Amino acid sequence: MTVGILSTGDMGAAIGAMLTAAGFDALTCLEGRSELTRTRAREANVRVAGSMDDLVRESSLLLSVLVPAEAAAIAEQAAQAMERTGARPAFAECNAIAPQTVAAIAERVSGAGALVIDAGIIGAPPRPGGSTRIYCSGPDTSALEALSEAGLNVRPVGSRVGQASGLKMVYAASTKGTTALWTELLTAARALGLYDALMAEFAVSRKETAERLMGEVPGMPRRSRRWVGEMEEIAATFEALGLTPRLMQGAADLFRFVGESPLADQTSREPDPPLDAMLDVLAGRLPPAE
Repeated sequence: MTVGILSTGDMGAAIGAMLTAAGFDALTCLEGRSELTRTRAREANVRVAGSMDDLVRESSLLLSVLVPAEAAAIAEQAAQAMERTGARPAFAECNAIAPQTVAAIAERVSGAGALVIDAGIIGAPPRPGGSTRIYCSGPDTSALEALSEAGLNVRPVGSRVGQASGLKMVYAASTKGTTALWTELLTAARALGLYDALMAEFAVSRKETAERLMGEVPGMPRRSRRWVGEMEEIAATFEALGLTPRLMQGAADLFRFVGESPLADQTSREPDPPLDAMLDVLAGRLPPAE
């Protein structure tokens, strides 16, 4: 079974490494990708196809694993390659996008003749013995479920495209949305000169909760730019249900603010900044008080 991966970022490369270690043939296309993405592909022993047509032609399953903003464009490229080559690999849409976004992608890709599998990844990039879950839904998810043989934790959640992505959206609202809230309140406390007083209150009333949530904040800046799109997709999910999108739009604004700082330039190969240093940078970017 040859699995095409688009693309070998942190998550895609980790999946590729799991697959190749288990004897699967993993393949990617690196047209337009960064040098770091190319390095990750090499380290994961993922083969490189010369073009999208070659990738589609050789693969029996395609995994789309990118930032949310690129999901529709890469699906369109894959669909066009299917139409040019006549190849019809199953297409697993694994990005953090709203159910209605998945539905539009599924309509385009299935229109090119391919089976579409909806998938939502919860957890860090997978590794042997890790706890990352890949939820999937659709009329036939067997091609993605077959990757369980490589040690990936693939869990079907329904027969409809959109269910797995919906689960990803509501779960990410609880985690990344919470990280946005805590980043903002800690930055505000810093700017108000009340950080020490807040820490003292947390020590009395919310010690364990505060320590856990504050511990997650420093890992956010390097992810902030791609989390903007994810929060916008969650907002669209909620709005389509008749709920307010504004909570997650606010989270997107916070991540956009962080993404405009030098903190967002670090990669996953560098240590996360200390919380104090991170808050100093963010508070320093606020306009002076009148």
